[in-house]
Amino acid sequence: MHIREWPSTERPREKLLGRGAAVLSDAELLAIFLGSGLPGRDAVQTSRDLLAAHGPLRALLDRTARDLAKLPGLGPARACQLAAALELGNRHLAAALERGEALTDPVAAGRYFARRLRPHRHEVFAALFLDTRHRSLAFEELFHGTIDGAEVHPREVVRRALAHNAAAVIVGHNHPSGCADPSAADRAVTVRLKQALALVEVRLLDHFVVGDGEPVSLAARGLV
Repeated sequence: MHIREWPSTERPREKLLGRGAAVLSDAELLAIFLGSGLPGRDAVQTSRDLLAAHGPLRALLDRTARDLAKLPGLGPARACQLAAALELGNRHLAAALERGEALTDPVAAGRYFARRLRPHRHEVFAALFLDTRHRSLAFEELFHGTIDGAEVHPREVVRRALAHNAAAVIVGHNHPSGCADPSAADRAVTVRLKQALALVEVRLLDHFVVGDGEPVSLAARGLV
């Protein structure tokens, strides 16, 4: 049965228009993007096949445009469109912080770090530098490591904070394994960073660990 023969309440586009994008499954969202499926399969079934063979969704969307272009049902044109759509989403979510607006929502900060760090396959440690009103000054990836970890030097974080004339800093790093539970090393470096920054009167507001799902805030766990 073709999608247009489905009950109107079950068609992906009609569901999105009537109830919002959040109610759609991963396959339905991808089907709307594809528009049509492979011969003999509608867009939803083609999307389900893609997710079953190359998913879940994060694994599929983390692929490069060149890799996506090789998958059945996508091809070069759709792969480029999908990569561009993902980057538009990333820039939209980052826009408020990068315009220098006040950072008042820890959840938004965590998601910002997730968007910036999750695509990396190796561990990356980054810092978001803020002014006295907690408005964004700059975001920098400071340390790059192997899949097992990145060596963090507090003095370099302090040096960059002073260079930006920052009053506060939020840091974060990714766990490529997908497990966002802070390690003993994560907790130890947080203490060292807080102490080093305090010497130059810069506050460490939070340290996010990015894995699968929502990022973990060490401040929320009382570790900052």
